[in-house]
Amino acid sequence: MPELPEVETVRRGLAPTMEGARIARLELRRKDLRFPFPEGLEARATGRNIVALGRRAKYLLIDLDDGTTIISHLGMSGSFRIEAGPVSDRPGEFHHLRSKDEKHDHAIFHLEGPHGISRVIYNDPRRFGFMDVAHRSEIDLNPFLFGLGPEPTGNELSAAYLAKRFIGKAQPLKSALLDQKNIAGLGNIYVCEALWRAHLRPARAAATIVTKTGKPTKQMELLVASIRDVIADAIKAGGSSLRDHIQTDGSLGYFQHSFSVYDRESLPCRTPGCSGTVARIVQAGRSTFYCPVCQK
Repeated sequence: MPELPEVETVRRGLAPTMEGARIARLELRRKDLRFPFPEGLEARATGRNIVALGRRAKYLLIDLDDGTTIISHLGMSGSFRIEAGPVSDRPGEFHHLRSKDEKHDHAIFHLEGPHGISRVIYNDPRRFGFMDVAHRSEIDLNPFLFGLGPEPTGNELSAAYLAKRFIGKAQPLKSALLDQKNIAGLGNIYVCEALWRAHLRPARAAATIVTKTGKPTKQMELLVASIRDVIADAIKAGGSSLRDHIQTDGSLGYFQHSFSVYDRESLPCRTPGCSGTVARIVQAGRSTFYCPVCQK
């Protein structure tokens, strides 16, 4: 599924078209995606102005002028495209054709904005994505967002905070990082990359990078810095664009070309001076890539 950098890439791609625009009509072409659309969503959104596009973890947030927020999750194959007039608006170089089969166009925002009339189309062949609504003032109480940990790019994430979460935990380090209650938005790809940068073995117990008194070790401090850096690098590169994910303008992100460990099984480790070879193990049904030599 798209991870945080991919969703942030989508948000940035949609913002110039959607922010400040009026929803002349929200058209839902079926009753459900992964879950049923919220009752009355079309009527609630039609006629409203979009005041901001936000993101929480892997969720896109569309804030309307009446305090309502539409929560969108891309699932495995969901994507947005922007159409202005009769032609798709695809700024930048075109690299990868997405699905434009109308039978997969499930939600269409007909917009009137500063740049004229446009359509923002949600396309999802597998229909694992979904949309929900909440009042902005109660967004954290929404079942999909309730209990999420701090953003990996925000000031709340610190070595001291994570040490409190990990003290006494025998849970594997990778599993603890994937727990959305500890950190929101981290996924399999970027956890592998962050652990490689921090030279930490994914299977070691989370508590081993916390002192007995609950203080962060230098390894914990390096891990937090690595998480911040890998997410920032991925956002800057436009997301990893693995499998179904593409940017809103149709172009691919390029961070996958910079992966140091993910999906590099049997290839040399990229840590300078390391003689190791990238290995793959399975944790909780998911592939984990790491270097057995430099990750301790």
